[in-house]
Amino acid sequence: MKVLILGGTTEASALASALAERSIPALFSYAGRVTAPKPQPLPTRVGGFGGVEGLAAFLADNRITHLVDATHPFAERMSRNAVSAAQRSDIRFIALTRPPWEPMAGDHWQRVASVDAAVNALAGPPQRVLLAIGRMHLAAFAAQPQHHYLLRLVDRPEAPPPLPRHRVTIDRGPFTLDSDLALLREHGVERLVCKNAGGDGAVSKLTAARQLGLPVVMIERPALPPRQEVHSIDEVLAWLGHDSDPDADLGV
Repeated sequence: MKVLILGGTTEASALASALAERSIPALFSYAGRVTAPKPQPLPTRVGGFGGVEGLAAFLADNRITHLVDATHPFAERMSRNAVSAAQRSDIRFIALTRPPWEPMAGDHWQRVASVDAAVNALAGPPQRVLLAIGRMHLAAFAAQPQHHYLLRLVDRPEAPPPLPRHRVTIDRGPFTLDSDLALLREHGVERLVCKNAGGDGAVSKLTAARQLGLPVVMIERPALPPRQEVHSIDEVLAWLGHDSDPDADLGV
């Protein structure tokens, strides 16, 4: 057995630790979009594979038997490539992902299907908007230049975002309700735009928006090919045929 984890999430890091504790042979892969990725207890590579063919070649060259897609729910291209490469390589494949967020009583969500739809949803008079979507799609919001944008990013951008009025705050989750309430109040935020990433690390902004009565433009997840999905480390370990107890007889 040899496992490849496609990582970049807290769940991927937790899985890496679980495999390392059990001495399960595994590799960890980062896409390379973060300047200082979190160190992992497994041999780690950084960067793209070169599409489906490149990933399939990597799987063969490294004798990977089990592929785990634990990338961000919006890493659509990587997730599609993983499904295709696993099928082409005839290896076992599973996705470790977070259940999406669902609106609760008191939420004011406007659900949209894409970043472009989120941009269109901001048509109207100027507002102070928190963009909690990462750095890749910021330029799209230049089509709505009337707003003042608060950008929460993991890394400081190399070049100023093409938004006439904006402010950047650098922070890395997990976030807390108190800090997100303070952030929204300090900057007078009137609306949020975010991706439905799910999980606990960034949900506090939605709780804060609910408490403050702020509307949220929620970008829904991209549609992906059919695949087996699980939502916990124990489910991945069971799929691998290992007990969740690291002290159990592994039989590796």
